[in-house]
Amino acid sequence: MLRARQNHWVFLALAATLAVAGCTSGKRADGGESSPRGADSTLTIKGSDTMVILAQKWAQAFMDANPGKVLQVSGGGSGTGVAALINGTADLANASRPIKDKERKQLTKRRGVDASEFRVALDSLAVYVPAANGIEALTIPQLKKIFRGQTTNWKDVGGEDMRIVLYSRENNSGTYAYFKEHVLDNEDFAATAQTLPGTAAVIHAVSKDKGGIGYGGIAYAEGVRTVKVAAEGSDPVEPTMENATSGKYPLSRFLNIYSAGEASGLAKEYLDFVLSDEGQKVVEGVGYYPLPKEAK
Repeated sequence: MLRARQNHWVFLALAATLAVAGCTSGKRADGGESSPRGADSTLTIKGSDTMVILAQKWAQAFMDANPGKVLQVSGGGSGTGVAALINGTADLANASRPIKDKERKQLTKRRGVDASEFRVALDSLAVYVPAANGIEALTIPQLKKIFRGQTTNWKDVGGEDMRIVLYSRENNSGTYAYFKEHVLDNEDFAATAQTLPGTAAVIHAVSKDKGGIGYGGIAYAEGVRTVKVAAEGSDPVEPTMENATSGKYPLSRFLNIYSAGEASGLAKEYLDFVLSDEGQKVVEGVGYYPLPKEAK
């Protein structure tokens, strides 16, 4: 149902830091220079590649409603965004994983404040295979063996006699960290896994590789299909909004924004918009899932 809405996202994500002309140019819509970073009229947002298209859509909608205010949005990974928040080169950090304790301590040491967390959307971290792959479902233990390199042929999990080719995210990615923690039990990925800079790149690679398998946010499916995922001892579950919201899908997660200390000024205005009904409609339009009311 969501797939038809994503026909152009793969291309956009490959050029994530350039996609929002007004956000990344450093110029206002009228051609003048924007204010320096940190001023009341400019907000710099960095981080998650999973969230970058969503963040760009939010930023554009916010700027359309607030002429003269400039939001600069770029990706690079959740770790990159949090590092920028710590060193003061970003006002907000997008992250597809929770901030780490050591990052909180670094922020407090560097900037004298704690991190404030804002849950802004819900995602099903999906497992992707080529459209022609006949595998319908995989258990988390099977996924662990696959991505650890212990299962190397699709026939061992009910598929064709064909080598499994692994596609993964880079280690500064929140999606990488989430998958490693929740699927691999924090053990290492197989040395043969090919790491790629963004979910869109993973999806593109899987779509072109008959033996491929990868993982990423639910909004990026194009030319691939998702498989059902089962926790050990449970039935397989599709990564739908209903199953993510209810918690049935075992790899559902919140997408987050972090600020250094309590958000104020333009950062608070933006966050209020993101969490508003209008902002949550943007979430659904991109292909992620709006927050359940109890999570706001």
